This record gives sequence, C-alpha cells and structure tokens, in this order.
Amino acid sequence: MKLLVTGGAGFIGANFVQHVLATHADDRIVTFDLLTYAGNLANLESVLTDPRHRFVRGDVADAGAVDAAIGDGVDAVVNFAAESHVDRSIADAGSFLRTNVAGTQVLIDVARRRGIGRFLQVSTDEVYGSLGPTGAFTEETPLAPNSPYAASKASADLLVRAAHHTHGLPAVVTRCSNNYGPYQFPEKLIPLFVTNALADQPLPLYGDGRQVRDWIHVEDHCRGVDLVLRQGRIGEVYNLGGGNERENVAIAHAILDALGKPRTLIRHVTDRLGHDRRYAIDHRKIERELGWKPRRDFAAGLRETIEWYRSQRGWWEAVKSGAYLDYYERMYGDRLREAGATERG
Repeated sequence: MKLLVTGGAGFIGANFVQHVLATHADDRIVTFDLLTYAGNLANLESVLTDPRHRFVRGDVADAGAVDAAIGDGVDAVVNFAAESHVDRSIADAGSFLRTNVAGTQVLIDVARRRGIGRFLQVSTDEVYGSLGPTGAFTEETPLAPNSPYAASKASADLLVRAAHHTHGLPAVVTRCSNNYGPYQFPEKLIPLFVTNALADQPLPLYGDGRQVRDWIHVEDHCRGVDLVLRQGRIGEVYNLGGGNERENVAIAHAILDALGKPRTLIRHVTDRLGHDRRYAIDHRKIERELGWKPRRDFAAGLRETIEWYRSQRGWWEAVKSGAYLDYYERMYGDRLREAGATERG
C-alpha cells in the first residue's frame, strides 16, 4: 500500500510510520505534518532516509497542499493530524476547530475527489465523555464530549460518518484510550511527570489526582490502527484500549518510585475545568472481529518508557526549550531554498 499519514511527525503518528515501514516491506508512506509545537521531525529521524518514505510539510486545512502531497495517488489516508492538548483547547479552541474539524473535512473532500480507497480517522475515547465508577465505553456509547478538544474530535468523527453514509467514503474510525511510550510531547501526563522528576522539578497533579485513565502502549495502538486499516469493516468504529485503569496519583507514585525520587515532588494544583473523572475502553469488538488485543504489560511498558526518557534527555530538553523547532530548518531549510532558486531559474 501507499499511505498518506497526516500528523505523522507527532507522537502516535511517528510511531505508526515506523511500525508500518518495519512490518510491511512493500508499503510506501508520505508523511504530512505542519510541524507545530507537537510535531517534531526528530521523531522520524530513523526513517527520513528510507527510500519508501517521503516527508512533506503542510497544513491539513490547505486542500492544495494535501493534493500536492498525494501526488500521483495513494491507496489510503490515515489521519492522525490533530490538536490534542485539552488545556490548550480550554484556553483557545480556534486552532482545534481549524485542524481537527476543518482539516478533517478537507481530507475527506480530497479523498473523495481523488478516489482514495480507504480513509482511517484516528480518534479518542474522550468523545464519549466521562464514566462513573463502573462500566466501559463501547462503540455504541453516545458521544458526549466535555472539552473543546473532545468536541472537535467528535465533530470530525461525525463528518467522517456523514461522508461515508452520504457519499460512500470508504471510511473507518478508531478510538483509543490514553497512549504512552517514546516520543510523546512532554505536556502529557506521563512524559511531563518523568521529565520533571528527572530535573527534580515538581509534578503538577490536578485536583485530588484520583482521575482514572485506561492506558495503552503506543505500539499496541499502532498495531490496532494498522489492522483496522487493512481489515476493518468499512463504515465501522473500533475501540482500542489497554485494559490498564490507573489513577493519576498512582502513575505519579510509580514514576517517582522508579526514578528513586521523593513523593514530596508531587504538587496538587487547581483541577482542570470540566475534568472528566474516568475513562475505560471496551475493546471486545476488535478482538472478536480482527483478533487484536493489547500485548504490552503496563508495569513493564511504563518502566521502558521511563528509561527511554532517561536515555533521551537531549530529545526532551530540546522539546521543552522549543529548540526542536529548529530541526526542520537544519534538515530542510537549505535544500528548500536551493530548490526554490532552481525553480526560479
């Protein structure tokens, strides 16, 4: 297959690109990413010289740029492109509407016009809202988003659904629980707590820290997305969960204990506005239909993730300082200027 992977320089997208190239020898990928604060070309360093891979910088809300990136055609679009940080959406929802909603519609329109054979929308369990102390989200759970971010993702999912039912877009949707693993932007809970602890800085824990999340290793998530892309039934939604419910305070304790840091580094801070209390995913549908289930043990996966951040201090220090934004200029700046000069003749 030849894939257009949007948002492929972000945390999950970059892991997916690496997964596909490592497991499908005949596949080719065009990675399309605007490289905003959470998109980092260094995440793709291991595949940037792979002849089966091409990187294009661009905005999913720009139809011309998307069409140009597709070039002579692709077999499928996998849409990871999204603004995904809840706190940022609470402060200003505008960019979330542009990327997550308008950008998804642009991708739909281009995919329909180009006759692309598969469209996979990568979504989140946050579109379902918040759970009580029992139960889990199924694919039939009504959408009830509680943050601007979640509302923008729910809107995108519904646009994909509408395009399938109205225009026959060959689309599938995946919804995952909280991801963890290498290359995650350090505003998210696990990398934030790990990197702060490594720097002996406080770990800001919202409210009482008793919010519950279901954690899935990014490798398990990428395997699931890949499987749905190739074998999922058109028009269906598939939930991907790790089956690892943990309170945020327990995550903080595990990280500090693994690093030999005192629990006094935890600082309880004012809770997030509208903070959902609990998420949990029922993934029996994809297990029943496609044979997928999570493989990674959470305790072992968390230890490996902590060690990755410990060994990749240069990566996360560059991200936290903003210096990673210079990477694109170092990699492509001169080449693009030279190409522009050549075109001008």
